[in-house]
Amino acid sequence: MLDSTDFRVPSMRHKVSAEEWQARLDLAAAYRLVALYGMSDLSANHISARVPGEESFLINPYGMLYEEITASSLIKIDHEGNILLKPDFPGQDYGVNRAGFVIHSAIHKARHEIACVAHTHTWAGMAVSALDCGLLPITQTSMRFAKVGYHDYQGVVLDLEMQDALVRDLGDHDALVLRNHGLLACGRTVAEAFNALHRLELSCKTQIAAMSCGTKLREVPQAVVDATFRNYQPNVRRPFGVMEWPAMLRKLDRVDPSWRD
Repeated sequence: MLDSTDFRVPSMRHKVSAEEWQARLDLAAAYRLVALYGMSDLSANHISARVPGEESFLINPYGMLYEEITASSLIKIDHEGNILLKPDFPGQDYGVNRAGFVIHSAIHKARHEIACVAHTHTWAGMAVSALDCGLLPITQTSMRFAKVGYHDYQGVVLDLEMQDALVRDLGDHDALVLRNHGLLACGRTVAEAFNALHRLELSCKTQIAAMSCGTKLREVPQAVVDATFRNYQPNVRRPFGVMEWPAMLRKLDRVDPSWRD
């Protein structure tokens, strides 16, 4: 049996373009950050990144933990789910989660401006997804998602026929509450997608905390909610994630730089 210390995925750096390698670095960083901030679910869930200039995207090997994902361990697939490139995994033959392919390929095909899609099953996200009221705009952070999309639960996302409804419910939003399921966030860059996911998760946590107090929630006038939502839009401010992403990468390097392998 393979010793866990021997599990090192061979480098893919010289087998891909410079643009793909950069996408791999950013995506591997996103996986490590999701793990670092406590948003992973063992080997379940998935984050994907579009390969620049191709009709393909990168996604995690089903079975690896987020905390051990590296730039070289990511699998490249096309929009039909065909594996285009994957590394030699020591002692393993990892594939791609079927639900991950169905969800991510739907969005990458429909939203060409989207570079990254992230899906989680956090306790806070699942809790809010099970509330009939959905995500409430009760804090400044949650007002960013005042017009978040909602997708009704139809079972485990394994059927390609589910893709149209998923894309329709996401619309032009950068976040989606998957009812009775979890959260989904996307962005025009990996940094932007992680920023959306982090803030969406924070919004859910604060809502659950406030509702748990058992007292009346302080509502904000709708006009103020609308104005705050507008102030969060991309045409009003700099793109999300740009400012803090280099610092986030430095943080990862201090913790464990192996994500760059």
